[in-house]
Amino acid sequence: MPAAYASTALKIGGSLFGRKKKKRARKRRAREQQAAAQQAAIQSSFRPVGVTTRFGQSSFMPDGSGSYTLSPEARAQQDRFAALSNQALAQAERAGQDFAPVGRAAQGLFSLGRGYLAESPQQAASRFMAQQQNLLAPSRERMFSQLQNSVFNTGRQGLAVGGTGPRPGGGAGLGSANPDLEAYYNVLAQEDAELATRATLGGMDQTRFGASLFNTGSGLIGQQYAGQVAALGPYEQYLAQMKGLEGLGQQTYEMGQRFGELRRNAQGGNALFQGGMAAADARYNPSSYTANLLGGFADSDILKGLFRQPQSSGLVQPQGGGLRVPTFSTPPITPQSFGYGAYNMPSYSLGGYSS
Repeated sequence: MPAAYASTALKIGGSLFGRKKKKRARKRRAREQQAAAQQAAIQSSFRPVGVTTRFGQSSFMPDGSGSYTLSPEARAQQDRFAALSNQALAQAERAGQDFAPVGRAAQGLFSLGRGYLAESPQQAASRFMAQQQNLLAPSRERMFSQLQNSVFNTGRQGLAVGGTGPRPGGGAGLGSANPDLEAYYNVLAQEDAELATRATLGGMDQTRFGASLFNTGSGLIGQQYAGQVAALGPYEQYLAQMKGLEGLGQQTYEMGQRFGELRRNAQGGNALFQGGMAAADARYNPSSYTANLLGGFADSDILKGLFRQPQSSGLVQPQGGGLRVPTFSTPPITPQSFGYGAYNMPSYSLGGYSS
């Protein structure tokens, strides 16, 4: 029974010792992992740098937010451009009134073009033909009167020649006529043919001219709008100069951010974090050497031998009316060093016997 009690006590003590050691090891591992994560975060963090140039200055807060300010010189130039831009904007506002006459001229061309395009080319040609014939009518009448007087005075009034018989197809032939009158009417027919050709071309020219009036008016409208857009040119130029000065000051903020990116070492931070975690895991040993040793000793034959009754042929023998009593010597406890401190690890050995 004493051996059983001792074995149970050693097992309980080893189990308690092992749980305590594991708890301390887990806490130490958690602290080391937290430290590794903090170091990795510092290594990988974005740390911008304040920059100062001739055109501005940037500054940043610990949380990474920042701002920039223009230099006094750049700000003064920006104010001057702002004053000029106000004047240019007022000028652009008057552009509608300045180009209004161009718009009215374009509307007049549109009205004129509608008048020319009101007639088709055939209608215009017919009107042109009638106008030309009306102009030639007085001279033709005088020429016809002179021709009649000449024929009458020469006794050829009743003369008619040039008649032909029926045609082979059955049609009527040419009628006879006075040679002088025939020549006269041939001249009139040739003149009318030429007038008809010119009238047709005149009708087409009128249509093209009407369309060209619309094109010219449209060009004037485009010039009106282009002039109004061009009136914004000075304002846009002054505004661009203001933006340029603002960009020169903003460069200090962008430069500070780029310097912050250069200072960031994401790969190094990740390597530092992984290495710290691996080192913490390597130093964490969930087993307890002392607990295992106590448990093994509790089940060993050595402990059972300590409490075994001596036999006559064994350790205890009668001598001189008495017994030889075994004695035990307790060796010194030697401290054993482990990864998380020094612990007193007892080393047990059985001493000799004395009578």
